[in-house]
Amino acid sequence: MKYVHTNLIAKDWVTLAAFYIEVFNCKPLAPERHLKGAWLEKATGIRNASLDGVHLLLPGFSADGPTLEIFQYSENENKLTPAANREGYGHLAFSVFDVSEILDRMISHGGTRLGEIVTKKLDHGTITFTYARDPEGNIIELQSYNHP
Repeated sequence: MKYVHTNLIAKDWVTLAAFYIEVFNCKPLAPERHLKGAWLEKATGIRNASLDGVHLLLPGFSADGPTLEIFQYSENENKLTPAANREGYGHLAFSVFDVSEILDRMISHGGTRLGEIVTKKLDHGTITFTYARDPEGNIIELQSYNHP
């Protein structure tokens, strides 16, 4: 068994993919996806299902590593604003060298701050982290962990 991807449904898949490419150095994997047909309707349970998008290789993984799959359906359902304590999908987490620097990069590319940057000494090391949002409101944790 192998974990293969996490899927985000976007309002604008091109813009959201560019955010993850520019901020987190994700790499697009060809080909782009432009999918529709009875087979997709059957698999998703969505009538007239049609979608476009891309798989992005996550930083720190080889070409066969897990991806972030960003899709946009021709007809998306509206979503609730994600909250850190809402049941279901919570957040994506990226280990970064400098939390403040990447948070600033996120904001300059359309993301927003959600929480404050916090540093906490734990028994097994020190963590610096914060929560932020991508341009479509999905929560991202930025963390830097130092082992003793």
